[in-house]
Amino acid sequence: MPQLNPDPWFMILVFSWIIFLTIIPTKVLSHITPNEPAPVNGEKHKTDSWNWPW
Repeated sequence: MPQLNPDPWFMILVFSWIIFLTIIPTKVLSHITPNEPAPVNGEKHKTDSWNWPW
């Protein structure tokens, strides 16, 4: 059965994981965000409780 021969497929698996773990993360991390995130205001908003009419 040729499916049990790992000779060509194991090297394809190893090289694909080397590409996924080395080349792709460097390309993804090289992008910069167009707008830096603004700091969130720390004050709490006052919320009134709901008075149900029944």
